[in-house]
Amino acid sequence: MKIGVIGAGEMGSGIAQVVSQAGHNVVLTDLNQDVLKSSASKLEKIMARLVEKGRITQDNSTAIQGRIQRSTDLKTQSDCSLVIEAVVENMDVKKAVFNELETIVSDESILASNTSSLSITSIAKNCRISDRVIGLHFFNPAPLMPLVEIIPALQTKEVITDKLIKLMIDWGKSPVLAKDTPGFIVNRVARPFYSESLRILEEGLADVDTIDSAMRDKGFRMGPFELMDLIGHDVNYAVTESVFKSFYYDPRYKPSLTQLKLVEANWLGKKSGRGFYKYINDGTRNFYSIGSNKDIQYSIAERVIAMLINEAADAVFWDIASAEDIDTAMTKGVNYPKGLLKWADEWGASKVINIIDSLSQHYGDSRYRVSPILREMARSGEKFYG
Repeated sequence: MKIGVIGAGEMGSGIAQVVSQAGHNVVLTDLNQDVLKSSASKLEKIMARLVEKGRITQDNSTAIQGRIQRSTDLKTQSDCSLVIEAVVENMDVKKAVFNELETIVSDESILASNTSSLSITSIAKNCRISDRVIGLHFFNPAPLMPLVEIIPALQTKEVITDKLIKLMIDWGKSPVLAKDTPGFIVNRVARPFYSESLRILEEGLADVDTIDSAMRDKGFRMGPFELMDLIGHDVNYAVTESVFKSFYYDPRYKPSLTQLKLVEANWLGKKSGRGFYKYINDGTRNFYSIGSNKDIQYSIAERVIAMLINEAADAVFWDIASAEDIDTAMTKGVNYPKGLLKWADEWGASKVINIIDSLSQHYGDSRYRVSPILREMARSGEKFYG
């Protein structure tokens, strides 16, 4: 099976590596020859490190690199059975790529988009054969992160969805099935990790370092402000804004003015040397004492986790994905210490309800509204798992 990847940036190059390591021949295309050369150079260095650490042999390294063909000509994708688009996150650009691709590949080829939040149904609508289009969202870095969100468009044939689930398992990935709604699973369910932490900061209830420490103490590998700095505020804010608009300006997904000001100042986080933390050349960092520490009814971590649980529960309520797939997505896609719905079962629905209801009464803000499924579970005593 020959597979095409369009876009040789970080994600596209990572996906091409995954495909080649799974034993397939890959055609990696990009309009920029320098980007292709850089992709080849980076892969050579990655393979050299893996050989040095004894994880692969030199023969494996040579074979993996040799299976990737690079070209600036999209026509080289003509005999690919599956093509994965990984270009810039812009709907018009993606639609143009798919339209051109359809004039090149066979009618039997599957066309997949690596979009993190754009509508697969909208991409498919503009295609001549819309029922072969699907979302295939890898997480960065693709060779290391096991999660892949599979998102069928309304038009996608079920046989294609089933085929890709099996293929991802064959590649050693952990696929989850998500409905084609804004943010899919991860970028929807994870919003409160950032937004509620920002809200706590803006209220002056705690400073950046205190909030980050509180979340790390609960088992999260990074605190929300550390993670936003790592992702880049331009990227994180854009995703939040996109989800907010896509949900018709639901207050639950409202972006933060604090983060917007960082973007406007070009304080984008680690990549610019300054965000919520200031990054020193020797690798250390300082944080800005934004906010102060005041007495609050619920701990910082409880408040953020309750909002995360509520978002995950609501995704089940609206049939975005199964409880199992949501928990898999959050543990394998963003390294949460445990599945949010398993966390809900441990806490009990009543605890989550009490926290969110108290926030709602205090603020009178509709962002604090409990998912109906949690109230039903509190009444019935049911759990997400057994």
